[in-house]
Amino acid sequence: MSDISVIILAAGQGTRMKSKTPKVLHKISGKEMLYYAINEAKKLSDDITVVLYHKADLIKQTMNQYFDDINYHTQDHINFPGTGGAVMGINYKHKKVLVLNGDMPLMEASELKQLVIKNKKLTMSILALKSADGYGRVVIKDESVIKIVEQKDCNVKELEITTANAGIYCFDSDFLNENLPKLSNDNNQKEYYITDLIEIAIIQNIDIEPVIVNEENFKGVNSKLDLANAQTLHQNRIKEKFLKNGVIMRLPDTIYIEDDVEISGESILENGVTLLGNTKITDSHIKTNSIVEDSILENSSIGPMARIRPQSNLKDTHIGNFVEVKKSSLDGVKAGHLAYLGDSQIDTGTNIGAGTITCNYDGKNKHKTIIGKNVFIGSDTQLVAPITLEDNCMIGAGSTVTKNVKSGELVTTRVKPRSISGFFYKFFGEK
Repeated sequence: MSDISVIILAAGQGTRMKSKTPKVLHKISGKEMLYYAINEAKKLSDDITVVLYHKADLIKQTMNQYFDDINYHTQDHINFPGTGGAVMGINYKHKKVLVLNGDMPLMEASELKQLVIKNKKLTMSILALKSADGYGRVVIKDESVIKIVEQKDCNVKELEITTANAGIYCFDSDFLNENLPKLSNDNNQKEYYITDLIEIAIIQNIDIEPVIVNEENFKGVNSKLDLANAQTLHQNRIKEKFLKNGVIMRLPDTIYIEDDVEISGESILENGVTLLGNTKITDSHIKTNSIVEDSILENSSIGPMARIRPQSNLKDTHIGNFVEVKKSSLDGVKAGHLAYLGDSQIDTGTNIGAGTITCNYDGKNKHKTIIGKNVFIGSDTQLVAPITLEDNCMIGAGSTVTKNVKSGELVTTRVKPRSISGFFYKFFGEK
């Protein structure tokens, strides 16, 4: 549907968020709210304009990480404040103009598409509620909107109406061009309101098509509570998709999965699992309270209570409890418990003993540890990088290894034990 222009309103400060961060940059499932609005808009249009004002440069800089073909328009907030003022002065290249809100992260393109009706000059999204208490009422007659009335202005009969404005509109561009100059700020807030365009259309006897939309998808986020609720709904979507594709989840409500995560095959996620960033998991078992971030896992088991940090690639590997892996490649490795493996490359058949640490940081730079095939590393070992352990070697428990180890070698660095008879009493005294 490239014959649609989209305007996304993202100029507001969002004071109810009580945050220095612009409202549309608050995240759900790892992505900013505005990202989701733009991403859905791109499924419908090749002409998208985001309207900015508060911290415009920060918002633009953030979105440029994801999109390189978005237009930005800075609202004249001094002379033309409000939602009506936000759509003034924009050049749109298509006949249909869909106006969205940047603080509605749950909108979906498939539903937005329903508002684009070729033979209608104006359509608006409508919520059909059990109770519209707190909402402005939309009066519909003969399948056309004939009135919008704020709750405080409703008469007794209008208070019974359960249809409310969801805040998304689709206009013919010629209607906008003709009627935007007619908007007035003659109200208590001294702002220009986009809803006044509806009033203008009603006066002009224009048929306004009401499109019933899903209340859950069109929830606006105005507070941290709204943000938390929106994230819960978004998480449910993500997990439902994976569950339908064959992933097993134990207590799904306790699991957190970010938007870019990919899971395939017959994978298992136990309770308390957190999957972050650009993580890809295939045929793997992630056990209780483990964290995986920006990493690739294939046919591996992780945890419980393990942490896989960014840029790790694990294949046919077992990572046990309290093991941390960072920026490492492990293929066919066992690290059962209590280890740190950072900036390392470890090959097939190698066993990492409990308490093993790759000492990768010298205070200035990070260094790499390379471990070959079938290496046995005893417990409580420190491998001081940069270092290479060739295939088929052994490191004795309690060793600190500072030099490369050749194939077939056994390395131990423990000092010769001493026993001093009666030392306890000499040190502390006979009493």
